Amino acid sequence: MQIHDFSKENSILNSFIAEMRNVDIQKDPMRFRRNIERTGEILGYELSKILNYEPKTITTPLGNSKNNLLSNDIVLCSVLRAGVPLHNGLLNYFDKAENAFISAYRHHKANPESFEIIVEYLACPDLNNKTLILADPMLATGQSMVATYEALKPFGTPKEVHLVSVIGATEGVHYVTEHFSENTHLWIAAVDDQLNSHGYIVPGLGDAGDLAFGQKLQN
Repeated sequence: MQIHDFSKENSILNSFIAEMRNVDIQKDPMRFRRNIERTGEILGYELSKILNYEPKTITTPLGNSKNNLLSNDIVLCSVLRAGVPLHNGLLNYFDKAENAFISAYRHHKANPESFEIIVEYLACPDLNNKTLILADPMLATGQSMVATYEALKPFGTPKEVHLVSVIGATEGVHYVTEHFSENTHLWIAAVDDQLNSHGYIVPGLGDAGDLAFGQKLQN
């Protein structure tokens, strides 16, 4: 897997990540959602640099203009619910993309430190020979990303796969590296070293879904 970790270089993206981590700024859910969306826009722009382009001539009011335009057939798939702002950021740039949505969540058993990934809802177009961008803001253990991709396999075989996350843990990065092909790309804004005993990223930022959309009742 090819890993693009943008925390290793300085850019305005660092400011957005810092605000998302900040417990005081987190009190503004609209700001939190917008920062995830902006992160998706930046990662989408960087991702676009390695996609395929073909020359096309565009007619302007004063003549013709030759342009290299994106030729990939893109499918954006986000993991609900935390993935919605990240999906929107990517869709702002890949505005002609088809869209898929999947519900994947942690189901804790008797031991609160043990869980399995449950996939309940899935809506997806044909994936055959397309560019799949799989978006999940928090890459903690990596199990959700892998479970999501496994659930998508009946819909076809993508030509290429890109994973997009806001913050990940080293353990999660290693896990997806082991379970995705070598030509898969991971685009991530920051990677933290640790997971706690409940599988949450440390220092991380907390529960992205709750911060974006409000706390949920546990069942």
